[in-house]
Amino acid sequence: MKSKEFVGLLLISVLTFLPFLGMTDFHTKGEPREAIVAYSMLETGNWILPQNNGGDIAYKPPFFHWLIAGLSALNGSVTEYTSRMPSALALIVMTLTGFLFYAKRRGKEVAFLASLILLSNFEVHRAAFACRVDMVLTVFIVLALYQLFRWYKKGMNGFSWIAALFMGCATLTKGPVGILLPCLVTGVFLLIRGIPFSKAFGRMALTGLAACILPALWYLAAYQQGGDNFVSLVMEENLGRFMGKMSYESHENGVHYYFIMLAAGLLPYTILLLVQLFFLKYACPTDGMKKMWSRLVDYLRHMDAVRLYSLLSIVVIFVFYCIPKSKRSVYLLPIFPFIAYYLAELLIYLYRQKAKSLKIFSVILCSLGGVLTLVFGVVRLGWIHESIFGGKHAAENIAYLHALESMPLGGGDVILMLLPFILAIYLFVNPLKKKNFRAMTYTAIASAFSIFFALDGVLQPAILNVKSDKRLAKDVMELVPEGKLYSYIKADMMRFFTINFYSGNRVLLFESEKPEEGYLLIGKKESDNYLPNQSSYSFEQVYESDKRSCDTRDKVRLYYFKKK
Repeated sequence: MKSKEFVGLLLISVLTFLPFLGMTDFHTKGEPREAIVAYSMLETGNWILPQNNGGDIAYKPPFFHWLIAGLSALNGSVTEYTSRMPSALALIVMTLTGFLFYAKRRGKEVAFLASLILLSNFEVHRAAFACRVDMVLTVFIVLALYQLFRWYKKGMNGFSWIAALFMGCATLTKGPVGILLPCLVTGVFLLIRGIPFSKAFGRMALTGLAACILPALWYLAAYQQGGDNFVSLVMEENLGRFMGKMSYESHENGVHYYFIMLAAGLLPYTILLLVQLFFLKYACPTDGMKKMWSRLVDYLRHMDAVRLYSLLSIVVIFVFYCIPKSKRSVYLLPIFPFIAYYLAELLIYLYRQKAKSLKIFSVILCSLGGVLTLVFGVVRLGWIHESIFGGKHAAENIAYLHALESMPLGGGDVILMLLPFILAIYLFVNPLKKKNFRAMTYTAIASAFSIFFALDGVLQPAILNVKSDKRLAKDVMELVPEGKLYSYIKADMMRFFTINFYSGNRVLLFESEKPEEGYLLIGKKESDNYLPNQSSYSFEQVYESDKRSCDTRDKVRLYYFKKK
């Protein structure tokens, strides 16, 4: 389907992400931890079970890292840009396929709006800029769901090899959840649509088994290299994480966590939902629970197939991820395309009804964009004094402030920062004045994009590059220009990930290597307790960072050591 909406979405998607991918240095431990796996693949030639970050086995399947390595090979090196590109491309593919899926079944208008909402909510936008496996996993799960629905509409003849392929790729990205979720959603859907349990279970089991073929080849090859250590890692990352029995910190949270994260992740559209709550008509239920449940079941059975499938994709995946003790906001990414569809239907209903809630939402969102521009202007003029910052993070906040004050601004930067303010003015002088609710809707969405443009292209690079350990790694490289470096961190699974990436994967583990001499990276606090216990070595401090590491949240010291 070649349409102006499809072409427009492609252009918007590309301009929203690709120009800004490499502007921000790695500033969290998650991104360099994944990027270095691809670095190790290219460095050693081991694309099955590469070792990295001092000898660790990569604890996720390699498909995401294959993508990074492939793109980086074309580029000549692993960079922030090539490391984040798979996530950005995954979202672009998911946006375009989602448009085609809903345009065919629900119309171009709702499909186009749903795609814009998907591109401009906080959680999805953030994930598309991250060198993490979750967005690539998400695109394969969502594509598998689309294909399974097509298979259902075509009469469920045989099974969908394309869906099985997507689920196999999802499993090669992050494990068996890539097969389980699409089969679970589709299985529940089939049961509600009146398909007998034996038939629904049999068809999903067959599809799931077919999806296992591709990842099984890798698991077998990885076992031949890693043996029992690899098996233990697989069990911990899948069964252990589900049961909350990890050997390291695994983001354990209560069920309430996902409700909070979903509300935060849907921003700015959460604002619309909150405003709409004040305009709903409420009434106390008069029927008993049994009758209400019966009516709900009947409603679901007669619900439009696309709407029901989208609803179940949200509910089933959300409930599934509420069960494990380990919870992270990115786990919910597969439900966002389907939530975007429902939000698109809501927006269309509101602007056709000329709803006051839509007007309020547009004013709030565009006003926030205008305020962002004004605040940046105040900072650039030096009207914010550093004395307003206090507490233990004062030095870091002051550094961020000075970075914004002193950053060079080109013509493009000025345009990006002025765009939210311009859209705010446009809203008040045109759609609001003319009471054009459709124009209000698209102006509000455009304002959301403009805010992200300002953040991604100007504000975040200035702030987050100060937070990054890239400069720290440069200092270490100048002091130790060649050879291996060694590190000690007491916490399990914690490493100097960012320093290791920017120093070219040179950091090994002191405790496991037990070298004769060399240079040791260690946190300031840990050095006070650890070094005195190493009586067989002599240590001489040669460096201490002037800021806390973004990985360990402690200042980093470099020692020259030698065995006595």
